[in-house]
Amino acid sequence: MKVLMLNGSPKADGNTAIALNEMIRIFDEEGIETEVVQVGNKVIRGCVSCNSCGKTGKCAFDDEVNEIARKFEAADGLVLASPVYYASANATLVALLDRLFYSSHFDKTMKVGASIVVARRGGCSATFDELNKYLTISGMAVATSQYWNSIHGNSKGEASQDAEGLQTMRTLARNMAFLMKSIALGKEKYGLPPKEPWQPTHFIR
Repeated sequence: MKVLMLNGSPKADGNTAIALNEMIRIFDEEGIETEVVQVGNKVIRGCVSCNSCGKTGKCAFDDEVNEIARKFEAADGLVLASPVYYASANATLVALLDRLFYSSHFDKTMKVGASIVVARRGGCSATFDELNKYLTISGMAVATSQYWNSIHGNSKGEASQDAEGLQTMRTLARNMAFLMKSIALGKEKYGLPPKEPWQPTHFIR
């Protein structure tokens, strides 16, 4: 099994990485492979609503988004990690996620997702909710922990002092591993839930 982890921080070795590394330790114990992709320091533009992905199944801008889509399709789980900026996720990560989830057409049903956020003080729950929306609109199973998935730190390395935050990351990784393994067994025995044809409804008609 494999988990793809997207680090939305511009700093590859900052407090967001501390949170991810705490999860990786547990995934290693569980025999689950991980790959961290650093996206917060990339130049990734937002969606321009050209809708060419509707025909091609990939974004018209052939950058990290299409590369990550291939990794995402092959993974059993996805972790979205971001520092908090103005009670929101890193804008580069948001641009990537908008394009990634809109342009990739592979079935994400019952892939296991989790969001984690890092802040000096406030804005964690708003950012956590923002990231979870990508998972819940896609039929993914969302892993939870003992608290909302946040960890605190301002200066580099301070997140390592947040004992409860680190424990939250470890619990999240264990729960995520359990979900992925359980869903794999369920798919083998029962398959995925049947889907109805989409019935789009527009509010003006």
